[in-house]
Amino acid sequence: MQLRNSTSRYGWVSIFIHWSVALAVFSLFALGLWMVGLDYYSTWRKDAPDLHKSIGLVLLGVMVLRVVWRFISPPPPTLSSYSRMTRLGAKFGHGFLYLSLFAVMIAGYLISTAEGVGIPVFGLFEVPALVSGLPDQADTAGVIHLWLAWILVIFSGLHALAALKHHFIDRDVTLKRMLGRKA
Repeated sequence: MQLRNSTSRYGWVSIFIHWSVALAVFSLFALGLWMVGLDYYSTWRKDAPDLHKSIGLVLLGVMVLRVVWRFISPPPPTLSSYSRMTRLGAKFGHGFLYLSLFAVMIAGYLISTAEGVGIPVFGLFEVPALVSGLPDQADTAGVIHLWLAWILVIFSGLHALAALKHHFIDRDVTLKRMLGRKA
């Protein structure tokens, strides 16, 4: 399989990043829902949020690399069989996924740094608290983070359903291209 994207399919770098981000988003969502229900005496009370933050910050780095990679290796063009509305929908949908991913991670960062303390990443290094002390920072960012997480997961599910619709109903190569198969 090719490293870079071509006009007919995605390369393995884009494919790996795509599916890694998808796995991370759904895993972080599940972990987040689970950890907010932990009681004071749970052994995971501190470890679950630390794991959630570490994975979230690694995901932020991966997303920055993903944006850079899109400039280095542009994605294949949309299929000529797409209607104008489908092309606009795809462009809007991908843009919305990117923006909501970055927004949910920024909100998470603002929750974690509200007290002016940096965020350790798997105990290897610490991301400094560049923004802290805003009025109700943790609470406001927490509400935003929660709502954005739900919106992101729902929209990601719709994105997956659209890919399945293209594959099974339209019988086009949209999904095959993201699996690295030739169009």
